[in-house]
Amino acid sequence: MSFKYHLTGEYDCKTDAKGRVRLPSSLIKQLGKGSSTEFTINRGFEKHLMLYPRDVWEKETEKINQRLNIYNNKERQALRYFYRGATGLSVDSADRVLLPKSLAEYAGIEKEVVLFAYQDRIEVWAKAEYELFLSKEPEDFASIAEDIFGNKSIEEE
Repeated sequence: MSFKYHLTGEYDCKTDAKGRVRLPSSLIKQLGKGSSTEFTINRGFEKHLMLYPRDVWEKETEKINQRLNIYNNKERQALRYFYRGATGLSVDSADRVLLPKSLAEYAGIEKEVVLFAYQDRIEVWAKAEYELFLSKEPEDFASIAEDIFGNKSIEEE
């Protein structure tokens, strides 16, 4: 799978009094010059938010809409959950995005935030939730990695 963006990094940030988060300059550089300042944010699979560059969101939703059938109850429920709270965001002139209040409440975001960037998306976590999530990390990650990646060679990808 090829990604337009190759985002990486963990960034400690803070929300301001209005609920805005400033995107770190190193993350903005990874998005590339002339890249869109438009994003879509929605609920993540765990207690966090997902921030997608707008073009990534459009491709992701196109795949989901083609794959899932609204006439199938489980798939319809999955669609509802996936889209619930999805909101378009624009980066302001100070490189900030305004987190929708309902989504910030869902993720428990108050002041301290961690942005975790990978592939072509950014997870937005309340710092305490992120640390709690990481504290549950498996002790033997090497074993898990072997199970998942052990039978693949670089040439296969």
